[in-house]
Order: sequence, then C-alpha cells, then structure tokens
Amino acid sequence: MAAEVASGSDAGVEPRVHIRKVVLSNFKKFESLTLDFDPKLNIFAGGNEAGKSTVMLAIDFALSASRSKVEALGIEALMRKGAVDAFVAGGKRPEALPVFFVEVYLSDLLEPELCGRGNSLHVNTFGLRFSCEPSDDYAEEIKQLLAREGDNVPFEFYAIKFHTFAGSPYGGHSRPMRHLLIDAAQINADYAQREYTRALYRSHAAPSDRGSHENRYRQAKNAFAAEHLAELNAKLDVKFQARSSSKANLESDLQIVEGGVPLESRGRGRQALVKTEFALARGRGSKAEAIDALLLEEPENHLSHVSMRKLLDRLAAAGGKQLFVSTHSSLVCARLDLRKVIMMDGGGKPATLRGLDGPTADFFCKAPDNYVLEFAMSSRVILVEGDAEFILVSALYEACSGSTLARDAVHVIAVGGTSFKRYLELARVLDVRTAVVRDNDGDYRRHCIDNYDGLLGANARVFADQDDGRSTFEICVYQDNKDRCEELFAPGRRTLSVENWMLDNKAEAALALLEKFGSALAVPSYLREAIEWARQ
Repeated sequence: MAAEVASGSDAGVEPRVHIRKVVLSNFKKFESLTLDFDPKLNIFAGGNEAGKSTVMLAIDFALSASRSKVEALGIEALMRKGAVDAFVAGGKRPEALPVFFVEVYLSDLLEPELCGRGNSLHVNTFGLRFSCEPSDDYAEEIKQLLAREGDNVPFEFYAIKFHTFAGSPYGGHSRPMRHLLIDAAQINADYAQREYTRALYRSHAAPSDRGSHENRYRQAKNAFAAEHLAELNAKLDVKFQARSSSKANLESDLQIVEGGVPLESRGRGRQALVKTEFALARGRGSKAEAIDALLLEEPENHLSHVSMRKLLDRLAAAGGKQLFVSTHSSLVCARLDLRKVIMMDGGGKPATLRGLDGPTADFFCKAPDNYVLEFAMSSRVILVEGDAEFILVSALYEACSGSTLARDAVHVIAVGGTSFKRYLELARVLDVRTAVVRDNDGDYRRHCIDNYDGLLGANARVFADQDDGRSTFEICVYQDNKDRCEELFAPGRRTLSVENWMLDNKAEAALALLEKFGSALAVPSYLREAIEWARQ
C-alpha cells in the first residue's frame, strides 16, 4: 500500500490549529498538571508510570468527545484515587464529591463558540473542556447513597460533559480539531482497529462524500436482500434483511488492506508503521479535512531498528500536523529533537529540555548511539570513558562505599570522552548530579580543568588522576594493584610488560580482574573521590 507521506519540504508547515496547553485536575494519577506545548512537536519521555500515557489519553478524550470511550474505561478508573480517599475520609459530604476535568487550550480560531472564560484559568481564550462531575438531576439519589455506611462513591450518577470554553456543548460531529491516536500496545485489539479505521476514513473523506458513500452502501444492502433473500423471505412470515445501524454501517464494516491482506493479519510492527504512514499522509480533501494532531504511543514498540529509523525520518519530515509522541527510546527523543522533550516523572512539574543549546541537540540527533533518557531519568550519574571503566566500576564502587550502585540509585554510563561536554550540558538543563571520570591523557590541567571551563558547578564535576604520569585508567589500576595484575597477567608474557599488555587489551584485562578479584581491588584515589561525591 503506497501512502502519500509528507515530504521534507513540509516540515515547516504550521498546523491549521494546534493545542497550546493542557490542564488536568484529578485525572488518573495527577492532582494537578499544566503543560505548555510546541505547535509542531511534543515528546513525552520518562519511566513506567510517569504519566506519559495519561496525558495522551486525556488529550484523546477531550478531542474525541466520545462518551463511549469514557464509559469503556469507567469514571472510577479515571478519577484520581487520592481525591476519592480524601472525600471518604472527609465525611462523604455531597458538596465535596470529587470531580475531574481536562482542559485543552487551542490556538486562535474563527469559531466564536469556542472562545470564552469557561476554564479553570478564567482567561478568555479558545478551548475545550471535558469533565466528570455529579449530576444535579440526581441530587436526592446521591444523598441517599452517601448516607449509607461504607466508602461507596456514586459514580453511576456522574455526568460526562464536553463543553467549549464559551459553554457550548460539542460532540463527535462538531469537533474543532481532528486527531488520531495510534497505540502500538493496542494495535491488534478489535475495538482499536475499528476506531482507527473509522477515524482514518473520516480524515480522508469529506462529510459530503461520507454521506454519499453511506447512502450507496445502504442501497447495496437493500438490493442484496431484494435479489438474494427474496426467495427465502417468501417462505417466511418474518423476513430477513441486511442490518443497517450504527453498529453495522459502512464505517464499521470497512477494513484496511495492504497487498490484498487485511492489516490486522499483519505483524504488529508492520501495522504500526502502515497506520502511521496513513496518518502522516496529506489530506486529499480540503485542509479542514486533514488530521490536525497525531498522537503516537511508544512508536518504537514492535519495530526493528531499520523500521524505526524509517519511521523517525518520516516523523521528522512531517508538516501540517501537531505531533505528540510518548516514548521510552533515547533514539526517538534524539532523532526528532531533544528540545521538544517533556520529561514526565509522575509529579505535577515535568522538566523540559527547551533550554538545551542547538549544537548539543544536533549532536545527539546525529550521534550513532546515545543514552539521553537513561541520563535524564537519573538523579545521580557517573560518566565513564570506556569499556574497561564500565566493566570494573560496579565492583570498585562496592569496594570503596560498602554499598551498590542500585542501592544508592547511582547510574553509570559509558559515553566516550568526546561526548562528556554534551552530557554536561544536559546535566545543566536537568540538574542531574553528574561525575565525569576520565583519563588525564598526560596533561591534567589542559584536559580535565581548562577543557570544561564554564560547564562545571555544584552538581557537575570532573575527576581524573592529577599525576600526568598516571595518564589512563589502566595505568592507575595497574600501579594501585601491581601484585594482583602481575599474578594474573605476567605468566606467559614474553615481550610486552603487564602494564603495556593491559593498555593494549583494556576490556579483556578488566573482565579478568573483575572475575578474579572483584571488589577486593584497590580503588584509584580519583575514582574513590568521584564515587564519594556522587553518593552525596
């Protein structure tokens, strides 16, 4: 199937309408959350349970205005548990019943019915509000239920509301912003397949075309019944006819086919890739019929490295749509643009990388490998220069601290000496405590002090041996553990000294030392200092 994918020249095209801000209150895990968005690209990154999917779900609910979606999950599952517990503990007063809402603040539009002060910030602007709150029509029933013992909360008598900031109701047929959510984790679910196919069809077919298609489809069903069921119906008092309803219409019966094979019969990775290609394709009708916002849940799931690169290239070149991407992948974050990353940590004040300088963002975009998310999700990091340091640092950490890296939540990353400055720039933006452990390469002042001028501070330091004669990690380990190294590596040596052999076989020597001596090794003083500082 050949999808018409946006070319690189479209990358600068502004969306017809975009989301400026979202405000959540008591929605799932968030008591309160406010996020400002870029008009073109926003990347939610973070660990498990950090709230990435919650924000995507909130946006999807507010834009789709679908009561069935809300009811499928249930109001009780969407209401923050802490709000429910506080209500029960507070005596279950009817006026204190918990409510939740999602507000989506939009860019300026022409439709006056979208503009008003019906939002929690009380600003006169364009936007949509989705809320769940007790229904006034059932006030008496709610009082009776609350009077009973127990921690029962009458969610059955809550009203699901979709209103513009002007106070006007809106629904699925009057949505001011067209969007599509692609969740690779749900890619094979029947409901997800139907919803995706329906949304994709609506985004590519104008309302007049959809009406015409539906009418012809219904006529075709009637013609089938008249032609092929007539003989059977003539024998019966009751008659058979083709179903015609919202559950059996053209949109519900459509499926996507690639190469003659239904998409749901393809692998999950191929499904995700094809669906994203379709969503990125330019609208064939007027601009108003194109997708305004595309929400991608963990697009890296089920994709090979080659397919992931292909997808990222297409996302980077996409124009005319606002993209929201949730991910666990450093590659996704770096390739698309680190400055568009919103680091979710499960709290109400996510960090952003908007303050990252351009050269650093470009470096990580082009670097063959990076550990951006590992770094960003850590509170304390030790950056080392090579494989040998990485292999031994865990044992050396235990030797000098009596603890472990995991217990102290200290993360070790091997990045290569040329990348230290880039990670220190990340440390500055994210306020991650970062210890750089490196060789002095024969000139401590030049390589370890002057080289990092302006990059260090209370939360970022460089550690190296100050003796220029101890120029590498291997030399320091050898000199501080000479007897052990000679015992292990001297037998069979004919030409190279043990020290020189260790320099020529860094990773092999480190693995042998780890296996033989482990945490019994003496720790070079500069590394001991780095470990003690990182633990603070």
